[in-house]
Amino acid sequence: MESVLITGASGFIGSFIVEEALRLKFGVWAGVRSSSSREYLQNRKIHILELDFAHPNELRAQLSGHKGTYNKFDYIIHCAGTTKCIDKREFDRVNYLQTKYFIDTLRELNMIPKQFIYISTLSVFGPIHEKTYKPITEEDSPMPNTAYGMSKFKAELYLQSIPGFPYVIYRPTGVYGPREKDYFLMAKSIKQHTDFAVGFRRQDLTFVYVKDIVQAVFLGIEKKVCRRAYFLADGQVYQSRTFSNLIRKELGNPFVIRVTCPLIILKVVSLLAEFCAKRCRKTSTLNSDKYKIMEQRNWQCDINPTVKELGFTPQYNLEQGVKETIAWYKEKGWL
Repeated sequence: MESVLITGASGFIGSFIVEEALRLKFGVWAGVRSSSSREYLQNRKIHILELDFAHPNELRAQLSGHKGTYNKFDYIIHCAGTTKCIDKREFDRVNYLQTKYFIDTLRELNMIPKQFIYISTLSVFGPIHEKTYKPITEEDSPMPNTAYGMSKFKAELYLQSIPGFPYVIYRPTGVYGPREKDYFLMAKSIKQHTDFAVGFRRQDLTFVYVKDIVQAVFLGIEKKVCRRAYFLADGQVYQSRTFSNLIRKELGNPFVIRVTCPLIILKVVSLLAEFCAKRCRKTSTLNSDKYKIMEQRNWQCDINPTVKELGFTPQYNLEQGVKETIAWYKEKGWL
């Protein structure tokens, strides 16, 4: 039985990867913080491993202790990170520096796995091809314009800078599915009869269902790919109202007031929300980083290499994915 460590295992994407790893008969180690929820980690076959990425000495002791008892991991899937924080500098500390500490410790302890799989983001490329609406490709130069995207980009660069290091990077576009909380807010708003859109210029959106990310990760393991980066999307392009229209359909088409917010107003509101959140020492869904993401008009990306090299075939289009997601929200009493 091959072993896999999944960091961020208690989170949205990580918890689905854990479930698939169990189904595929891996020995599964769930890397979590001591304060992490175990809600989605109830299976008795899951080995819980507390990891403190913020403190290199503690992390070294934790990994060394594991190696002494169980040997090193065959695969590591690094999902741990943050998408929201009070201070933007936290993105760099958590998504970049802590990833660097982790990799440095693995190298120091001779615990480099067969594959180190890093869950990155399409946001590392920033707003490019905004006039032509051409798909972003791996030949394009990343130009991240958010603190989140920059922190992920720096982690990617570090992985790529280590000679022979067996990384595989996945760059998903907008990820949705059961357990996800940001798109849930859209569904909640629509149920409360309000539907927001941003800006008046064309916006091409792309999405990927969480289970399709999981599929790609394990295809990459099966194909033994190494030192590659792949975009993940469902292969289709959607307009700004498509997602909300599908949510409305699954909610029984409730009456909604459609509001299109000019970008300049959204920017002001985002900055105010960020300022208030900082004063209250809380994170805010709406902030200057989120504004830049909503402002971006072109989210198309080229998944042809993912399809050709991994045999990746998205199992969910947006309609199928939204249907399953809304059903889960209803079942769990979120909606």
